[in-house]
Amino acid sequence: MRTSQFFFTTLKEAPADAEVVSQKLMLRAGYIKRAAAGIYTWMPLGLRVLRKVENVVRDEMNQAGALELLMPAVQPAELWQESGRWEQYGPELLRFKDRHQRDFVIGPTHEEVITDVVRRDVKSYRQLPVHLYQIQTKFRDEIRPRFGVMRGREFLMKDGYSFHTSFDDLKREYGNMYATYSRIFTRLGLRFRAVAADTGSIGGTGSHEFHVLADSGEDDIAFCADSDYAANVELAEALAPTTARGPATRPMEKVHTPGKMACVDVAQFLDVPLDRIVKSIAVMSEKEDGSQTFALLLIRGDHELNEIKAGKIAAITPFRFATEEEVIAHLGCKPGFIGPAAVDGKKVAIFADRAVAAMSDFVCGANEAGYHMTGVNFGRDVAEPEVFDIRNVVAGDPSPDGKGTLAICRGIEVGHIFQLRQKYAEALGCAYLDETGKSQVMEMGCYGIGVSRIVGSAIEQGNDDKGIVLPAAIAPFAVCVVPMGYHKSEAVKAAADQLYGELKAAGIDVVLDDRNERPGVMFADMELIGIPHRVVIGERGLKDGLFEYKGRQDAEPTMVAQGEILALLQGKLCAA
Repeated sequence: MRTSQFFFTTLKEAPADAEVVSQKLMLRAGYIKRAAAGIYTWMPLGLRVLRKVENVVRDEMNQAGALELLMPAVQPAELWQESGRWEQYGPELLRFKDRHQRDFVIGPTHEEVITDVVRRDVKSYRQLPVHLYQIQTKFRDEIRPRFGVMRGREFLMKDGYSFHTSFDDLKREYGNMYATYSRIFTRLGLRFRAVAADTGSIGGTGSHEFHVLADSGEDDIAFCADSDYAANVELAEALAPTTARGPATRPMEKVHTPGKMACVDVAQFLDVPLDRIVKSIAVMSEKEDGSQTFALLLIRGDHELNEIKAGKIAAITPFRFATEEEVIAHLGCKPGFIGPAAVDGKKVAIFADRAVAAMSDFVCGANEAGYHMTGVNFGRDVAEPEVFDIRNVVAGDPSPDGKGTLAICRGIEVGHIFQLRQKYAEALGCAYLDETGKSQVMEMGCYGIGVSRIVGSAIEQGNDDKGIVLPAAIAPFAVCVVPMGYHKSEAVKAAADQLYGELKAAGIDVVLDDRNERPGVMFADMELIGIPHRVVIGERGLKDGLFEYKGRQDAEPTMVAQGEILALLQGKLCAA
């Protein structure tokens, strides 16, 4: 490709409303143009990157035995009503009526449609297993789209669905997809981690997320450097302390703590470590039968509540945070000074984190404005609570696999695989006849990759003060040839055209910058858009039979003999 024949636009400055590095650089480099909030046009340069990601995903999925199809973006409401998600999904589901006043949605995902496809045509165990996937545009009406293509409303996604006669066969395909996803992200040249994750609203019994590691990531990942353990912080288990609870050594005493509501302030005021404070979080659970439970969740002062873990406590599932009025009604005190001491156990349920259950002589709220209790102990001053793991792990916690300690890093989720089991198949009547002629509900798996999100994630991971730094596998071009004086020197023009032709003949994705621009402009643009390898051709070097080579992140260029440049580039691209 020649830049003179390409729709090539770059900006010196990013728009003021661009928030994260990838969004700023993609707009500056001319990868995307904003059409509306969270909706972008992929320009020719950005589309080259997007298609390269898509092609790697498609190639690996096909090699893994999955079959590609294309489902409609517009889906009938009846399928969503049949699965129960018409009411459950929320405002992110874009709903509309056609001219006949029939309800439809713009698909954010395709579990219902694919299950309907399979239930219509698959009748016998002999037709299973089957794995179908698509690469298609999705739409989720995010309340606040942000971060460019990282959290847009319209996005390109690979979603695949497998159907099985048994859970064992589902687990086999799940392992196949785990390995396939690992190959995909390795081929894309990304630093990533596969982590155990919560199944969330999709449902099912097991899932793994695949995260591109980047400081700007939205998710915290807990991992052990001494083993393969990795999990989203939402799911990572916080082990119980190995030391037993110490005996009570102090009497319980009410102390005046005027205006001190935050744990940090209380600890400083009382001159005690933060890990001696117990934080009480008031929640309310309302069951379908109309019953209500008011509860206190007890967390150590230096820890944070994990809402997903707490949401799995059967007695308070589902729960919400209690209002100030509800707290006053049950504890006689506004939030900020509440605690488990001297509460009515028949009216207030108490659930303690494992770390709290091992504490003695701790500090907590006195349920009286301006006061806290010190020297509090379970069994003596507070009834023994029900104990659960309800906190986020922190760096230094023991790894759940017993092989070291945990560290925390940031990640951007780009892939997610689920063992859906029978959630959708049962709801939509997706069944087959087994060997005995008996009808059985199918087992399902679900496997997603955010194709457009990968582009933004790769840029979040790979960038510098000059612009985008992409792996050669997904860069818009692998090599750029930059001639100095292309329109002035016949020798430079001839050498540039010859090298350009040789690289194309060798199957190398190359762009020739034949614009009539200053060298500084061409250098800056090629670095901004993320070309991994640059060859500069100038009259001075040609006289000595030399080209100038520079890798995107090399500190200095290297002079290379004209006859050796092709082999040099081929070697570097093969190594990458």
